[in-house]
Amino acid sequence: MPSITQSAAPCHIPADAAGEVLLGVDTHKDVHAAAVITTLGATLDGRTFPATAEGYRQLVSWARSFGMLRRAGIECTGSYGAALTRHLRTEGIEVTEVNQPDRAARRRHGKTDAIDAEAAARAVLSGRATATAKTSDGPVEMLRLFKLAKGSAIKSRTQAINQLKSVLVCADAELRESLAGLSNPKLFQQCAALTGSEVFGPAGAARHTLRLLARRIQSLTEEITELTGRITEAITASTPGLLEVNGVGPDSAATLLIAAGDNPERLGNEASFAALCGTSPVEASSGKTQRRRLNRGGDRQANAALFRIILSRLRWESRTQEYMRRRLAEGKSRREIIRCLKRYVAREIYRIIVPKATVGERTEPARDAA
Repeated sequence: MPSITQSAAPCHIPADAAGEVLLGVDTHKDVHAAAVITTLGATLDGRTFPATAEGYRQLVSWARSFGMLRRAGIECTGSYGAALTRHLRTEGIEVTEVNQPDRAARRRHGKTDAIDAEAAARAVLSGRATATAKTSDGPVEMLRLFKLAKGSAIKSRTQAINQLKSVLVCADAELRESLAGLSNPKLFQQCAALTGSEVFGPAGAARHTLRLLARRIQSLTEEITELTGRITEAITASTPGLLEVNGVGPDSAATLLIAAGDNPERLGNEASFAALCGTSPVEASSGKTQRRRLNRGGDRQANAALFRIILSRLRWESRTQEYMRRRLAEGKSRREIIRCLKRYVAREIYRIIVPKATVGERTEPARDAA
């Protein structure tokens, strides 16, 4: 059941006489703190609700009792607030993602769940928060889950491989020599086929451990292969043509799609997508010095995916190689040129992710981008 979190008496307004109100929510694992304010900035009420399906229904019903509810500011829409965000969208409420208040404001006003919820609503009212929340209800959410499982499997397999080779270093000379010179696949196959019922003594324990680790590696490899296939199928079904782009593989494509979300149209234009990926230039001018620097913000995993695409093109694509040589001759550093190439690839990827996007018909990175 919801509980009042503020001592002040709530200012209820009849629904038929009320205007538009805004909802702010500070999300947590078990409960969500909510606050309602008017479009003039007056605080109406604040309560907490359980993070359950029934709690979401109670929250929406309570907020609508104060007036017309069209907009809501939610913290942590990608984690604790993901389910609530989906529920609000099904109710026809526009959800805006709100970052945590800055530290200066927290030092002045303190920090409680009620204060954070009210601050979320005021961030939407003032226009400080403008980012539309990801929907997380389509094929991109599937990709995110598949990629999460694959990343975990790759990490576990790497750990198992390192452990197997560590055990092999300390194994008996006879066993170590019989497995020397084998490639990794053959080494794992031979270790998985090791026999020996006795596990007493260091030699028996080593053989048993090698067999267990090798079979674990084989099982994780099968899991990774299956997940890669599912990721490829999901990308092909949701975004045809993305995997046909030069240098784009399943992992890079999945990373870029996850950054854009299931509703990439929320980004507005390709410049917004480039900024999201951390490839847009940032002004760093002062006095007589006029320059731009690399963007160190944005989604760093998406930025790394663009970097891998550029490395592949620099190795195999003649057009990109020629562009690198030409810009080096103009005095640009390799780092600046790669940033320009990232910007171009981000534009190319955005055209595929959002087919209806209207962007310039450039065939190479903009000269003024660096």
